[in-house]
Amino acid sequence: MQEAWWRGAAIYQVYLRSFADGNGDGLGDLAGLRGRLDYLSKLGIDAIWLNPWYPSPMSDGGYDVADYRSIEPIFGTLAEAEKLIQEAHERDIKIIIDVVPNHSSDQSAWFQEALAAGPGSPARERFWFRPGRAASRRASGAAGEERAVRGASEEVSATDNAKGGPPNDWQSIFGGPAWTQVPDGEWYLHLFAPEQPDFNWNSPAVREEFLDVLRFWLDRGVDGVRIDSAAVLIKDPDAEPDGLDPYTDRDGVHEIYREWRRVSDTYPGRFLIGEVWLPDQERFARYLRPDELHTAFNFDFLSCPWDPAALRRVIDDTLATHMPIGAPPTWVLSNHDVTRPVTRYGRPDTSFDHGDRKHGMTSDRELGVRRARAAALLAMALPGGVYVYQGEELGLPEVEDIPDALLQDPIWARSGHTDRGRDGCRVPLPWSGDAPPYGYGGEPWLPQPADWGPLTVEAQEADPSSMLNLYRTALRIRRESLGDGTLTWLPLGEEVLAFTRDSGLTCVVNLGREPVRLPEHQRIRLASGEVDGDLLPADTAVWLL
Repeated sequence: MQEAWWRGAAIYQVYLRSFADGNGDGLGDLAGLRGRLDYLSKLGIDAIWLNPWYPSPMSDGGYDVADYRSIEPIFGTLAEAEKLIQEAHERDIKIIIDVVPNHSSDQSAWFQEALAAGPGSPARERFWFRPGRAASRRASGAAGEERAVRGASEEVSATDNAKGGPPNDWQSIFGGPAWTQVPDGEWYLHLFAPEQPDFNWNSPAVREEFLDVLRFWLDRGVDGVRIDSAAVLIKDPDAEPDGLDPYTDRDGVHEIYREWRRVSDTYPGRFLIGEVWLPDQERFARYLRPDELHTAFNFDFLSCPWDPAALRRVIDDTLATHMPIGAPPTWVLSNHDVTRPVTRYGRPDTSFDHGDRKHGMTSDRELGVRRARAAALLAMALPGGVYVYQGEELGLPEVEDIPDALLQDPIWARSGHTDRGRDGCRVPLPWSGDAPPYGYGGEPWLPQPADWGPLTVEAQEADPSSMLNLYRTALRIRRESLGDGTLTWLPLGEEVLAFTRDSGLTCVVNLGREPVRLPEHQRIRLASGEVDGDLLPADTAVWLL
């Protein structure tokens, strides 16, 4: 594979806790993944991206990292991780790891040191500790100004802090205030759960720490680093608080990634990918300048409804953003935070929004499967890289009936039990058999549905028309004829997306209600569903040669 292998790669996302359980404790682990590498090799992927595998109290599925240079014991050991990298490379599969630079765990050594050190200590400068907003100002002439903000240099007692509130009105992504008070009266910032204190990236110690973390894993052979919440590292909680959006990217973040890029460039063939949720395409493109990140996730495509005009607009905007700066686009249908495509595409509203996950909305399973198959061929045919989330290749639906008492996503509690969170797309995979745990290992940490027997890998391998075999065939053809490059649109009607790639392969997707006539072609190389002669049915895609 060429050095810039990532430009057109097919990358498989492994949510390790739910992939395969190798020791029978109900939790996925490195032993389970190593035992399934041949499955992934046969699937035809180029790389594996693993969600965080570090020591963690698991308050947010591992995104609350306690130690960035080791492996969570429930997953295995550092030696096993190094063995995984070696065994994957023997199969020509690259390894991408998740790095979480916005926040750590409240159980990390740094944060525990900060708690013990107290206000004003250097240890606290690595995080965002601030005095609270006092109940009333003590200075004469300022009585009644309820929104006064105390700077770190202002004399404020712990008693005053206890009587007041948090430093500003920022809210957590998971619901509730983004500040938590500690016993000495100060408050610390957490854009996510209270167990995930945000780092202060103005601190040189934080910057040096993460450069060293990058080198640690690159030295062990990882081929890429996915950067979690990449756009929100720089903050200013001391500015006018109540009108300031803490989730807006700020220019200072780009120098951080220039430093990271200088490190990664010393390791040939490695790359950086950012999780960058930004509606502004101009600002998004800044992360992909030649001296910053190599690629970033395309969340506009992931969130887009099953609508021809909307999808065409997103594809055109994506290409227009990436091509001038020479960065390859990425195409993503799902991940560990998003409602699974089979369920989403079967709903009356097929878009995705973190603010409204549409839990409980009726979904037509048959329609959802048909559209998900067509969407897979669309995504894989587009120029650039493509990501496949584990279970997507099996056509797994979102599990929406997990009992309340078993839900583990912190969103459930933080939202006051109004948002069921992301557990429904994280249910452990079914591998074989007719009943849970479907060859996964021990009793799964989240319950599997009783009707998943036909969706197991074992069952689908025996069915030539299965979702699994569609993905295997598509990924094989993609490696031969697609990936990085350009496309040329074909005018086949307002409800049809059709384009030809550099190799001559043509993709046609019918998003309308009625069949459409296919262009003249030599033959159908692959179809997402049955095709009647030269008529392409609704919600069906084909690849033509």
